[in-house]
Amino acid sequence: MPVPTIYFLRHGETEWNALGRLQGTRDVPLNARGRGQAVHAAGVLADLFKREGKDRAALPYVSSPLGRARQTMELLRGKLALPAADYSLDDRLREIGYGVWEGLTLAESEASDPDVYARRLADKWTVAPSGGETYAAVQLRMLDWYDSLLVDTVAVAHGGTCRALMVALGIETPASAAELYIEQGAVYVFRDRRLEKFS
Repeated sequence: MPVPTIYFLRHGETEWNALGRLQGTRDVPLNARGRGQAVHAAGVLADLFKREGKDRAALPYVSSPLGRARQTMELLRGKLALPAADYSLDDRLREIGYGVWEGLTLAESEASDPDVYARRLADKWTVAPSGGETYAAVQLRMLDWYDSLLVDTVAVAHGGTCRALMVALGIETPASAAELYIEQGAVYVFRDRRLEKFS
């Protein structure tokens, strides 16, 4: 049976993204630039579907339950001339939780807990701040989500979940994925355990 293709989008920019604040599970709305990125990504996706001969209305669309991802999905679907609210939510797609560091910049995180910060700098995949989640745990839930897919799917989620999926599918290593910047306004296509980015 062929492996489903995933059209993966990171949510658009928020003010916390612009300020370098860790969002994690906090709900921060898109800013004007983020809304523009969502519309741009919809155009990229429409071009991909046209080239591949895919019916945009026939695919399932799924989002992280966090507001910034849902807002991105609804702008995307509106631009694709699809009913804005006709998509599903999956909690496995939520962003990595940063615990006590949520709302802080990296510099503030380091100042608040230099020991954990130093350990996490050396091993981002298995070290988490207090009350937070490790990338290794996110990788497991993303693999669980991936294994549940039956057909090609459009997903809107987060930078952390994109990195975790890359490692789960053997596209990146924990060390390489931890340092990757996941672009907003782009479409990451996971196909046959390979990855292409379109922007």
